[in-house]
Amino acid sequence: GGSDGNFTAALGVPTLDGLGLFGGDAHQKTEYVVVSEIPRRTALLAELLYAL
Repeated sequence: GGSDGNFTAALGVPTLDGLGLFGGDAHQKTEYVVVSEIPRRTALLAELLYAL
């Protein structure tokens, strides 16, 4: 995926990136996610929200 996070991070603004799913072929007809990674990514986001 793409992110504008590099712009905010360059300004010293705390920036989160990489919370999405693993996969490939973004924005193509063949785009996919690695389904087996969904629980792990969900747990990562849940832990982040809990820490806030």
